[in-house]
Amino acid sequence: MPALQPRKIGVIGSGQIGPDIALYFSKVFHAAKVPVVVVDIRQEALDAGRQKMTKKLAKGVESGAFKQAEVDAMLANTSWTTDYGALAGADLVVEAATEDLRIKQRIFETVEKSVSKTAVLASNSSHLEPEVIFEKVGDPSRTMVIHYFFPAERNIIVEVVPGKNTSPAVTDSVMKMYEAIGKVPLKIGSRYGYAIDPIFEGMFLGAARLVESGVASPKQVDGIAQKVLGLGIGPFTAMNLTGGNPLTAVGLKHYHTKIMGWFDSPKILEEQVASGKPWETAGRGETVTWTEGQFRAAGDALRGCYFGLVCEILESGIASVADLELGVETALVMNAPFTMMNQVGVPAALELVQAYAAKNPGFKVAEPLKKQAASGRPWEIPLVLREDVDGVALLTFRRPKVLNALNSDVMKQLAAHLEAIRADKGVKGIVVTGYGSKAFVSGADINELAAIQTPQAATSHALSWQRVADAIEAFEKPVVCAYNGLAFGGGNELAMSCHARVAKKGLPVLFAQPEPRLGIIPGMGGTQRLPRIVGLEKAWAPLRTGAPVSGAKAKEWGLILEECDDPVARAIEIVREAAAGTRKLAPIARGPMTVPANLPQADLGHLSKKIDEIMQRAILEGAQMPLEEGLRHEAKLFGDCLKTEDMKIGMQNFLKNGPKANAAFVNR
Repeated sequence: MPALQPRKIGVIGSGQIGPDIALYFSKVFHAAKVPVVVVDIRQEALDAGRQKMTKKLAKGVESGAFKQAEVDAMLANTSWTTDYGALAGADLVVEAATEDLRIKQRIFETVEKSVSKTAVLASNSSHLEPEVIFEKVGDPSRTMVIHYFFPAERNIIVEVVPGKNTSPAVTDSVMKMYEAIGKVPLKIGSRYGYAIDPIFEGMFLGAARLVESGVASPKQVDGIAQKVLGLGIGPFTAMNLTGGNPLTAVGLKHYHTKIMGWFDSPKILEEQVASGKPWETAGRGETVTWTEGQFRAAGDALRGCYFGLVCEILESGIASVADLELGVETALVMNAPFTMMNQVGVPAALELVQAYAAKNPGFKVAEPLKKQAASGRPWEIPLVLREDVDGVALLTFRRPKVLNALNSDVMKQLAAHLEAIRADKGVKGIVVTGYGSKAFVSGADINELAAIQTPQAATSHALSWQRVADAIEAFEKPVVCAYNGLAFGGGNELAMSCHARVAKKGLPVLFAQPEPRLGIIPGMGGTQRLPRIVGLEKAWAPLRTGAPVSGAKAKEWGLILEECDDPVARAIEIVREAAAGTRKLAPIARGPMTVPANLPQADLGHLSKKIDEIMQRAILEGAQMPLEEGLRHEAKLFGDCLKTEDMKIGMQNFLKNGPKANAAFVNR
């Protein structure tokens, strides 16, 4: 089933989160004229929701995020009504009413009568299992929970929780739609609270018990939690902002029987709910202090609680290491759990959990953590995900926070996948793509590049990455790149090592080799493969200036075979054709090239003339060598960039000012 393409979207509930969900849908779909209808039984709630959305969009205009014309279009695209009949024609309905089972069931009884039999029905419940919510729905195959996180219009994580009767095809189509519109959907197994809220609410419970036992005050625990766990805001401040005290109190009581006995609503939370008051937290600019003993006791308890909760979710089987790592870090704005355990050492993490469990009856020490500690190895955190589709291995780079940028861990995982697929007789070939709709791969991780200290280390780094690209190029089975979005730097170099490439239709920017803006040259084959694929004359200016090239131009030049609506599906077809022998994928020319007498002019602008000298040497001297020698020559010259002042200037400028700011190169 293809990605869900709604013609109309309904949002039910105009309270805490419904208007934010509607705002996001309108932001994404208003240009396509897909109307968003918000339904609530109370007119005052609708008025408040419309005002909330209007204020947020006005702030977006002030910050430059939106133009006024866009805001006007979004507001015009969103309607607010008490009439459930307005949902007629909706292909997707997301209920965001209060967390009351009877109310939710009544809502869907009404909704089911108002929409077509193919419309997807979803609840933004934060706890209730989909089987329970949709128990009375006539066709549960089209139902699921889609759980947003605060603030819903900006937090990219959504938990997609199908019930036992939900159609896998419907789930897949919803997952694809959310990925296409810029969210990061995580498919989570059905259990009360799902995967992330038991961690959020469990960490609040751990913090509350520290306060109850007299270890520290709410202000102090907030501050210590931020230091120890990397939280954007402390657990008590988060509870104030989300208004989550009543819901958390209910959730913790249910977790007691549904997850583990340690969970329960603490006395101080019950008192806070009864009073209706917010927690006493630090004011703006207020400095909170604590003793070394308080920091150590609270810090160890919080880490033990955190690691234990995450590993319990893993043991339950409702979420993977990869999804928990990404989901918890992004949705809750805190240090990624498995990376954090690797940093402290998995055996040390186990000791922290065991110590916490010894002091907190009913707290579980999960078996996966025990086994990982006993193995003596760190957690493996998948960044390159493999899914086999009818005999084709689909490899997806998934690092959405950095637009799928490459680092050494990604390259090691990619190499491991190649070895496994080579030995897998059931796999005909490989498709590589990126996660989301913005980027295939945005380049190499600049922090990793900036940490290289010597020319020798830079050359060694380039050679190690070249070995992975060479392995793709020499792979015995067909390998096709599906550009789902832009490819910069190392991302495009990786794509060019594939046997063929297709791209999403209409990309104004498909690729660029922006290394000159950083004070470096490509190091994974860009100066050698691009000229051999598109011709030296066409590659000359883009390599020297970093200028972007559109999808249409890339097709004209021969970098890609075609532009298409679904590049992954098309790439899979091409792999099958190549494996069956009905299509031949032309190999890259491996011999020396003829260098034209005249090459196009390149406007360097602010770019470094010193780096451009190295770039020209890499292109021209490498072109006159066999490909293998040209690649090694490029790696050596990549190392030579470290001998210049301009590489340091370019890297520091990027890290300090971002990719759009021009570096003040000195041409040395």
